[in-house]
Amino acid sequence: MKSYLFLSLLSFATPAFAQNAPVKVEVKQANGRYELLRGGQPYFIKGAGGGQYPERVQAYGGNSIRTWSTHNSDNVLAEAQRNGLTVMLGLDVARERHGFDYNNPQAVAEQLQKLRAEVLKYKDNPAVLFWGIGNELNLEYTNPKVWDAVQQIAQMIHEVDPNHPTSTVLAGLNQKEVDYIKAKCPAVDILSINTYAGLAEIPQQVRTTGWTGPYVVAEWGPTGHWESPVTPWKASVEETSSQKAAVYRSRYEASVAKDKTQCLGTYVFLWGQKQERTPTWYGIFTEDGKESEVVDVMQYLWSGKWPQNRAPHLASFKLDGKQATDNVQLQPGQSYPAVVAITDPDKDPLTYRYELLPESTDLKSGGDRESRPAAIPGLIPAGAKAQTTLKAPTQEGAYRLFVYAYDGKDNVATANIPFYVKGK
Repeated sequence: MKSYLFLSLLSFATPAFAQNAPVKVEVKQANGRYELLRGGQPYFIKGAGGGQYPERVQAYGGNSIRTWSTHNSDNVLAEAQRNGLTVMLGLDVARERHGFDYNNPQAVAEQLQKLRAEVLKYKDNPAVLFWGIGNELNLEYTNPKVWDAVQQIAQMIHEVDPNHPTSTVLAGLNQKEVDYIKAKCPAVDILSINTYAGLAEIPQQVRTTGWTGPYVVAEWGPTGHWESPVTPWKASVEETSSQKAAVYRSRYEASVAKDKTQCLGTYVFLWGQKQERTPTWYGIFTEDGKESEVVDVMQYLWSGKWPQNRAPHLASFKLDGKQATDNVQLQPGQSYPAVVAITDPDKDPLTYRYELLPESTDLKSGGDRESRPAAIPGLIPAGAKAQTTLKAPTQEGAYRLFVYAYDGKDNVATANIPFYVKGK
């Protein structure tokens, strides 16, 4: 079991605020740079998107978590406070692509009243850091009146809650939305941005689009499925856990670490696990809570220290001698070699688990909930090691072969290869 104690002294860095009194949070500009102040003290966000494992966020040097709505917020806020963390508290604003009509004044007014009740319920909780008004409202939208609604919500928050800044969260960053928000949303204090492969370019993009205020990167992580190489059968190729660890570190160090004037911090995605394209793409933990190499990197970026026991490092994974980007096509019912090359920095003995899934067909956009495909049993030998065989399914179609390598210390390396079984 990993020890979460060696950074426990960080909890004392958070002032001991009253249990049920709000803590004043404000954005200040001084000497040409923006800064977030909490309880009068500078507060740079080292955040994690998602409420799972809050004790690990704190133990590894993080200080904040992000939610996308107020669902289960009583528990989330209590856990955050218990672990010395703050919360970017999301307000679930309806998206046009889900059928909401921003030309309907009654619907907009009803939404405003619903959100007002949520703000009133949580505004005095000491764990609240700032409000996230909606998530990716610019995704697949056509009606700019959504920004009028965002302004109304931000104004409402300032009227009822004098202690917390407002923000709205964009999918990516482009000129049109920045112009709309500058023109229509003066009550929005912080621009929040979700970005993946483009993280390193965000400081420059912020300046190019003319946003001169403060910003937070509210989601960042691996190369997104929409940004990745694609097979001829339209399956996106996922990075291995070790490739992800490398890009998380390089993109963070190229962006956040260098923008000392407008960036207030970031929330890494996802501090937990979810099914989105695959069960491993966006979560930096596995379904059973094991930690990938990305978690090691986040501890280093947040605290300046590597964990005492490091996750396994995956150098390559091949099926029939080919990598995931090599257009792997197999004959039905035939057996093929699967070989993974993994080393453990601590020389821990590794155990392996393989899983065969059909390619997911429940594909959504904007992070909407997807269902996990059911595993196909019986085509990989029991007790498989670093070298094994896969018997290709007999039914034509798209599949993925996953490998998980465990070090026995709650760490894991993961990878998968999409492949296509040809028709007979």
